[in-house]
Amino acid sequence: MWALGDYHAFATSTVWQLGSTLVDACAIARGQRVLDVAAGTGNVAIRAAMAGTVVVASDLTPENFSSGRLAAAAAGVEIEWREADAEALPWQSGEFDVVTSCLGAIFAPDQQQVANELLRVCRTGGTIGMINFTPGGRGADFFRLLAPYAPPAPPGAAPPVLWGDEDHVRGLFGTRASLQMERRVYVERAASPEAYLDLFKQKFGPMVAIYASLAHQPDRSRALDRDFLEFAGLANTSSSQGPVEIPYEYLLLVARKGNCLKS
Repeated sequence: MWALGDYHAFATSTVWQLGSTLVDACAIARGQRVLDVAAGTGNVAIRAAMAGTVVVASDLTPENFSSGRLAAAAAGVEIEWREADAEALPWQSGEFDVVTSCLGAIFAPDQQQVANELLRVCRTGGTIGMINFTPGGRGADFFRLLAPYAPPAPPGAAPPVLWGDEDHVRGLFGTRASLQMERRVYVERAASPEAYLDLFKQKFGPMVAIYASLAHQPDRSRALDRDFLEFAGLANTSSSQGPVEIPYEYLLLVARKGNCLKS
């Protein structure tokens, strides 16, 4: 479903600025070897490459790599693009100085296995950086909005927003890394609630898939339209009539592997 729509257009309209945030938080610097997991079209990977690093961008949806390559070329950087599952990364242990994931690896079903893999491919003393939606933020509200219309999650899959719960993250990493965690907010904007809905319906793969599944259920399709517009209206913090500004809370996680100090 992530190959549907136009993920690059969606990302550049919503979360693209978070790439720089994560690169800065991880203090990514020239000469480092960086792996970006669930990289999408490269919002983190491209910024890391611009800092002078050697970057591998991995994702389970290689259909998005062509847009990523074009964006990297426009930025004047080279990146290795590799199809890979966050639960079974195809690299040797300790191969990277920095491992990142921005609103990506959180969607893998087995969260403990993802944490294990992020730690495994990061060298001792290296850095793991993540940006994750929180259980109490608008990201969680958005997932609850979609739940009645979407296919059921795989058996045993944990909610993605648990990656934004500090206690849960401590449990995933245990004593294998020291953790720094900070809650922050980014804002998604659109010209109107209707324009915001259209962006998701046309560009965001999971919603494209949901609407396709409702093609022969026009009443449910219209109900999803109404639910989304209600969500956008309630979440909108813009003081102007028309424009939409929706703040999304996220957990910024920076983990240093090999330090057993308490977080």
